[in-house]
Amino acid sequence: MREIGILQGRCIGPEDVQTIRELIARHAHAHRRKLSQLLCELWDWKNPQGQYKDMAARSLMRKLHQAGEITLPPPRRPPTNAQRGRRPPAVPAPGPPVECGLHELLPIHLELILPKGPHRDLAAGYLARYHYLGWRGPTGSNVIYLAWSAAGRTLACLVFDAGAWKVSARDQFIGWDPATRQNHLVKVANNSRFLILPWVKVPHLASHLLSRATARLRRDWQAKYGHAVELVETFVERERFAGTCYRAANWIHLGNTRGRSRNDREQTMSVPIKDVYVYPLSRSFRGGLGVGSNHG
Repeated sequence: MREIGILQGRCIGPEDVQTIRELIARHAHAHRRKLSQLLCELWDWKNPQGQYKDMAARSLMRKLHQAGEITLPPPRRPPTNAQRGRRPPAVPAPGPPVECGLHELLPIHLELILPKGPHRDLAAGYLARYHYLGWRGPTGSNVIYLAWSAAGRTLACLVFDAGAWKVSARDQFIGWDPATRQNHLVKVANNSRFLILPWVKVPHLASHLLSRATARLRRDWQAKYGHAVELVETFVERERFAGTCYRAANWIHLGNTRGRSRNDREQTMSVPIKDVYVYPLSRSFRGGLGVGSNHG
């Protein structure tokens, strides 16, 4: 069996899968949550704040179960919304169109959406209903923003989550070899969703929001997870979008993908070709990503 993949910065290979099988056999009467806790303890799998990565372990074991690599006990509870159980949260009916100059919306407020925050369901509902990729809830590390105009109109939603495992153009730009990438991938974030609500038609709004979000992402990620991110990436489906707002916000176009999923390590999943953009969050970002300062 070849390498399974990476989750939360950890590579999973055949030996790891065998370890999980043995753990399940030793604790035959344990439920899924208990097994994920035991796995975290066994691997000493913690985040930078010293907390066990229980949700990451649970997600990993569920994926291995779905792939037929391990056998988990039946879940004790019905699936959550993020696991395709319930319908996404309802959202308000669209208000009057927002068609004006950007200056008429200022100052725009970027609200950091917290797991138990008052607008969590609002952001999730908008993403599920209006983003072309849909939304089933966050998995793994993530920072989500909801954008509000000065008059209190909802404008947009941005989601940043974990970086893709392997992107040739990005890795060459950084100067990563495979080992360095594995050790520092947690310091790359991916702008996986960027939704301007369909009734909002404001020139230059998209690039303004990207600039505002990247200006604060580093400290928000640090506050939430105990470590900063050094680089943001995104993948723009070229048949749908031109990437104009990313260019206007000074993101760097590195090339395009090869038509593979960002999590496809077996090279069997064909997806649309996407343009790769990145945005460094500090001048010394390569050093933070494990690459010497003399790298071009």
